[in-house]
Amino acid sequence: MDIKPSGSVSSRRGPSDWFSGTVWIDAINDAPAPARLQAATVRFEPAARTAWHTHPLGQTLHVTAGSGLAQVWGEPIREIKAGDTVWIPPGEKHWHGAGPNNFMVHIAMQEALDGKPVEWMEKVSDAQYSGHD
Repeated sequence: MDIKPSGSVSSRRGPSDWFSGTVWIDAINDAPAPARLQAATVRFEPAARTAWHTHPLGQTLHVTAGSGLAQVWGEPIREIKAGDTVWIPPGEKHWHGAGPNNFMVHIAMQEALDGKPVEWMEKVSDAQYSGHD
């Protein structure tokens, strides 16, 4: 058993090649093999968002505070808010982040396949984010 006391794992800023805007990540779980589950609390400042990406085994998001936006490639942007749980199937190209005027916090949970939990792609443009692509 491994217990990580509250505050023992530092917050880290989300890498600029994965996110637009300011994003903070707090790891919850990054279990060693053979376990595959990875989980983190992700805090998005207003208008911050992920780049387009996919997950080989899917992803679950649980919004814990604020409200935000999520979009599947080729589909309309959808609003997500505190209390919502979102399932993204394996291989589905998508992005998610805060709304333009407010913060959004979610817990992101995904499993790694052959050690890889995500495939990052191009950034979401301002036009795509605003729904004017």
